[in-house]
Amino acid sequence: MDTGTAGPGARSGARSGVAMEPAVDITELYAAHRLALVRLAVLLVDDVASAEDVVQDAFAALARRPDAVKDPSKALAYLRVAVVNTARSALRRRRTARAYSPPHDLSPPTPEDSAVLAEEHREVIVALHTLAPRQREVLVLRYWSDLSEAEIARTLDISRGTVKSTASRALVALEKAMHDTVTTSSGEEER
Repeated sequence: MDTGTAGPGARSGARSGVAMEPAVDITELYAAHRLALVRLAVLLVDDVASAEDVVQDAFAALARRPDAVKDPSKALAYLRVAVVNTARSALRRRRTARAYSPPHDLSPPTPEDSAVLAEEHREVIVALHTLAPRQREVLVLRYWSDLSEAEIARTLDISRGTVKSTASRALVALEKAMHDTVTTSSGEEER
């Protein structure tokens, strides 16, 4: 006789007679792709702690709704979209918080922060953060994550033409920012 006190998750298995397994193994995804997703998030939100939070939130969202991705081959794309969207939300929250509090002096980076990015990439990262958010997102997804224009368009929910024009304009702006940085630093050394 059934007392109706089945454990959690028994409802879905009770209908079909078989317990349902998630379509995606989150543990394997986490082990295989967490680091790459954190790197992507670092370039979008500009600090490691926030990037790790963004990636953790993306995996937590997938864990809460494992049936959100029915095709395991699309799980990484789902997580990329979640990371980009969560990074946008984090930046919006950060912008709102800064609007209500006076800007504070940033302390110099710690040795751990300095080790994250190689010295030869610092100028590029600084210039990258001068770009508009959409331009930065397109360049990071294209050149850091090696996504195609079609994948970027799906991830950001924009057209392929917008991806092309945004990337073109972003590269011009990045080159100008890099040139300005080199000119400024070489001008200071001559004095």
